[in-house]
Amino acid sequence: MKRRKKLHPITERFAVALGIGLLMGGLLLIFIALTPVPDLNSLSYRKVEQSTKIYDRTGETVLYDLNTDVRRNIVPLESMSKNVQEAVIAIEDDQFYNHIGVRPISFLRAVLANISTGSFSQGGSTITQQVVKMTLLTGEKSVIRKVHEWVLALKLEQRFTKDEILELYLNNAPFGGTLYGVESASRAFFGKSSKDLTIGEAAYLAALPQSPTRFSPYGNNREALEARKNLVLERMKKVGYLNEEEYQAALAEVVTFSAQPNSSIIAPHFVFYVREYLEEKYGPAVVEEGLSVITTIDAELQHEAEKIVHDYATENETRFNASNAALVSLDPKTGEILTMVGSRDYFNQEIDGSYNATIANRQPGSSFKPFAYAAALLKGYTPSTIIFDMPTQFSTACSPADNYNAVYPCYAPGNYDNKFRGPMTFTSALAQSINIPAVKVLYLAGINETIALASQMGISTLGSAGSYGLSLALGAGEVKLLELTSAYGVFANNGVRVPAVSVLKVTDNKGTVLEEYTPPLGEQVLDAGVARDISSMLSSNEARFPAYQPNNPFNIPGFDVAAKTGTTNEYRDTWTVGYTPSIVVGVWAGNNDNTPMVHETAGYVVAPMWRAFMDIALTKRPKEFFGEPRGIPENAPPALRGMYIGDDGVHDILHWVNKDSPLGGGNSRRDAQYSHWEYPIGALNAVLPEIEEED
Repeated sequence: MKRRKKLHPITERFAVALGIGLLMGGLLLIFIALTPVPDLNSLSYRKVEQSTKIYDRTGETVLYDLNTDVRRNIVPLESMSKNVQEAVIAIEDDQFYNHIGVRPISFLRAVLANISTGSFSQGGSTITQQVVKMTLLTGEKSVIRKVHEWVLALKLEQRFTKDEILELYLNNAPFGGTLYGVESASRAFFGKSSKDLTIGEAAYLAALPQSPTRFSPYGNNREALEARKNLVLERMKKVGYLNEEEYQAALAEVVTFSAQPNSSIIAPHFVFYVREYLEEKYGPAVVEEGLSVITTIDAELQHEAEKIVHDYATENETRFNASNAALVSLDPKTGEILTMVGSRDYFNQEIDGSYNATIANRQPGSSFKPFAYAAALLKGYTPSTIIFDMPTQFSTACSPADNYNAVYPCYAPGNYDNKFRGPMTFTSALAQSINIPAVKVLYLAGINETIALASQMGISTLGSAGSYGLSLALGAGEVKLLELTSAYGVFANNGVRVPAVSVLKVTDNKGTVLEEYTPPLGEQVLDAGVARDISSMLSSNEARFPAYQPNNPFNIPGFDVAAKTGTTNEYRDTWTVGYTPSIVVGVWAGNNDNTPMVHETAGYVVAPMWRAFMDIALTKRPKEFFGEPRGIPENAPPALRGMYIGDDGVHDILHWVNKDSPLGGGNSRRDAQYSHWEYPIGALNAVLPEIEEED
């Protein structure tokens, strides 16, 4: 019997693959054949049968019903500006008039991506497919649903003309909030019919549907919206819809958006913060399909916060030229956002009220100082370490004697009251927010180490040390109020970081729980003893004297309350962040456009607002107390215990300890800063014998 010749392994594998491919192709053809052709009536226009609701933490108060008062104006394609049609095609599907409903190459790329990741989230993303997703399918992600989408897209192309499909898309696309379709969006954003849209206006609309909340013209991501609008125009030029002259004119076009209409919404800044989170995690289509979202917000406390911010900010506009303010509070143990007020009035267009100042980048001023002090304590310095508040030149490019010169390359910062206090403990220098000691503390701690610690505690906006230099101690970097407040929560929580969270539970319209928050144990990012030291330093009312009178906004009898203020050099931002073990509260005041306020410190501008809210919040939170601060280590040299006078006279800390290892022995007399710090102290040594003789 003649043996059959064995196939080459490569040929054999190819044959198997071909067979599997033919089998799958046959099954796909059967699937396509059995899929019913969609009827025009079933595609008529998206009906919102389910309603996504966002609740407060109790699940009883509806903050916002996303589909209440849905606005949709159906218009035929010929009644829409050619500009918006071309803008949408250019950015969404520039081969729309050439493909069969899916793009074969994109189809294969999506198949490979879905097989490799198992997510089944990739697709050709043609306009036809998007119509299918908007009108016929749910947002569920599965291989069956994805194949169904592709098949229906092919069927849709067989049943309808390209213009009919484009019309369906333009009348169903989401544009944020309750707006669907270009006609409603055009009237809401520009006060005109979609047939009258300019190229620039059309480009803005085309930029929105992929992420309508993130790119909202009323939110915090205007730069991202501008970039995507410009991308739309670039694509329009590339595919031939615009010539160079039209493209340049559209780029230069100034587009004005209408005022955002008022609506029945509680905690609007927070609601849209949550909605953006949901859209980024689940996609806009899923968010529109009837989710039930239990958030972290305390509706009663939120109401009080909104009233306080409105009243104080309105008064501040008259007194201090500070037109706006923001407030956020969290539970430091769970990270739950309890209140979020992004402005004094979300619907006030004159102050750009929809801009959420709690997540905007602003300079923190002295409210950043605790991170430098904490980094120094980690190295071995103590709250009792003496640091000198005297005019000091910190730039080694300048003479130590030039200790009042702050003109680059020199750096000799002053204090808010232009006074100098001489020797101060770390505690009193921090509590009174004195600048020169803070710069010295940052140098002792290390700029890189301070940035690393602040980042570990939750501040994501700081760059490299080279971006700031020693000015970082005085708040030269930019932070978000939400992140700064959350980072202070690490001090409140004995060094444990629990990231800020806004959602407790999400359920879909079938009752399936998509996510549910269980507070994590958190991460120990700061030594617990150091956290308690900082809390002790920031809660010492005696240490605030004489910068503050005994009866000041931060002294709340019967409670352990730590607090720190911050004011930027040009008086563009004022801050107060304070906490107990059960709540941390951050408040900002200023102007959204970054114009300066009246020259006044945060203690006057924003601290009263913080105190008014804290008085209410403390009645609703558990009464707890900070743990005991650490004692001074037994091996600590006298300089870390408060000594600054030795046998050879008065000296700053570099004379007594090794800067980088204060508990390890040695000194820093060869350090580049030594002569600069010692220079102003020379005058004290000159009069020391006279003082001792008088004693």
